[in-house]
Amino acid sequence: MRNSVSYSVLAFCFLVAPSAYAETSGSDAIPENVIVSATRIATPVQQVASSVTVITADDIAASQERMLPDVLKTVPGLNLVQTGGPGGGTSVFMRGTNANHTKVYVDGIEVSDPSIANGAFDFSQLQTNDIERVEVLRGPQSGLYGSDAIGGVINIITKSGNGPTAFSAGLEGGSFATFNQMGGISGSSGNFHYAANLDHFHSGSTPVTPSNALAPGEKRIDDYDDNLSASTKLGLDISNAFDLGLAARYEDTHYHYTGDDFSTFPSVPAAVQSKQNETGYALRGTAHFLTFADSVDTTLGIAYNDSERHYIDPLNGNSSYGGNRTKSDWQSNVALGTGETLVVGAEAQSEGIDKPISASRTSEGVFGELQSAFNDSFFNSLALRYDDDGKYGGKATYRVAPAYVIADTGTKLKASYGTGFKSPTLDELFHSYPSFGFFANPNLKPETSSGYDAGIEQALGSRASSGLTYFNERISNLIAATFTTSVNVGKAQTDGVEAFLSYNPSDSWKLRADYTFTDANDQTTHSELLRRPKNKASLDARWQATDKLFFDATLLYVGRWKDFTRSGSAELFASSYTTLDVAAEYAVDQDWTVFGRITNVGDDDYQTPLGFLQPARAFYAGLRGKF
Repeated sequence: MRNSVSYSVLAFCFLVAPSAYAETSGSDAIPENVIVSATRIATPVQQVASSVTVITADDIAASQERMLPDVLKTVPGLNLVQTGGPGGGTSVFMRGTNANHTKVYVDGIEVSDPSIANGAFDFSQLQTNDIERVEVLRGPQSGLYGSDAIGGVINIITKSGNGPTAFSAGLEGGSFATFNQMGGISGSSGNFHYAANLDHFHSGSTPVTPSNALAPGEKRIDDYDDNLSASTKLGLDISNAFDLGLAARYEDTHYHYTGDDFSTFPSVPAAVQSKQNETGYALRGTAHFLTFADSVDTTLGIAYNDSERHYIDPLNGNSSYGGNRTKSDWQSNVALGTGETLVVGAEAQSEGIDKPISASRTSEGVFGELQSAFNDSFFNSLALRYDDDGKYGGKATYRVAPAYVIADTGTKLKASYGTGFKSPTLDELFHSYPSFGFFANPNLKPETSSGYDAGIEQALGSRASSGLTYFNERISNLIAATFTTSVNVGKAQTDGVEAFLSYNPSDSWKLRADYTFTDANDQTTHSELLRRPKNKASLDARWQATDKLFFDATLLYVGRWKDFTRSGSAELFASSYTTLDVAAEYAVDQDWTVFGRITNVGDDDYQTPLGFLQPARAFYAGLRGKF
């Protein structure tokens, strides 16, 4: 049944719609000084009160990072935890909230897997070669995005095509038996524009298990990750007021890792290797059109994503999981007059699990947002949303985000207040484990939150700027597991500070420093939440030494944090760590560029989470061309 549904969706996408949100339709790139995710429409940075970090394709190229977790690790307000090297399960904790409190989109597709027990998105296998920009929106955002946006939203937009046909290709090799290939084509012909990418990432031998966790004489088995990803974005401009588009992607991944042997207590790393094989695809089509003398900008869309995971575990048995989601949406941006835009929309989705159980649910949501600008100095966004779920009923959320700009002094004062919620997952509602005496709870209610932030951004002459933001959020009805079931008993509070300083001493130099302090506490047990370091700082330096030679260096410090041991037998504080990554590239001619990078230059020995080594010093080099 699932296959027939997916084929119908695919046919519908080609026949009816396609593009991705209105802001990404057509072949025009999003300007660097514009934010999309904060208000769901393209808005100048100076008018946005929410805390947003934008990572562009140029940023990714500068650091030469191949996987999204490595791109996100320096973002303020985020703590990234990956079980080892490439392919290891990866969670993001945004402003101290849980890993399943961040909503993730790729080209307007909500990409989380409904079959994952806690509903968190695993960032580990998302490659970066086709990414145009990443917007990291922090703070409770359910007033615009519905469930799962308690901590914030990560919106990923891939590259579009425009202009003459261009081909790109690249090869890269290095430490840990790494061998990567990438290729793409993009361009436009008349009113049709296109982009397609095929990327292969291979890391064949990454040490992950700490030596002191192995039994005497036991040989460590290194991790292996092989990832083949394909993506495309197509668009057809029927007229100046009507366009169609399609965004689609496919992933086939094979990850080999050291699991755990539970035959002893506490458990120990297994002496044999386990495997995780996963396939997934996602696609979204939209129809975008302008009406009423271009005063109403409307997007209709439909999306479908499907994933299957198969675990081969010699000690604990094999298992399979599968989930899918169909989501349709409508959004209209209505120009009410000078400085006033009304955004209205609705969404309806059906998500389900087909392995290892069969379960599904439907939900609908409607939202409205008034975006206002007064005298080029005061800006405000007010959003209201109502979601209805067949399992627990309705939920209303909202968000207000005002900003005041003093042009003469280069000052922006900003603040926001919003509410959020997260629905129980299908696994929590319906999946019982009777052999362990643990049973699903169909009476679970959504987790809820309210939070605010306030800050200032200040220009320091024409080449420097700084900013400071305080944030605070309270979360209630957190779902926690007892010995027999899951219940709504948890409470948490997070607060902290995000600060930055940016300085460009010349046209060839760019420097940026970020610092985050986070205090995240369980209000029931009065203890620190796990895997939320209090202190995190980063420094990035870029130097265009000549027209052909470019350097980038990134220094990252993460303070100590509370964690469980790998076996879960005790709570400990993990040590702080500092890493330095450097990258360089040289343009041989207008078509070819050679590049290389060194990661963890200081060869810092650290674990995150505890029991999982992070990669030691590594060297990579490659060649890419564009024609």
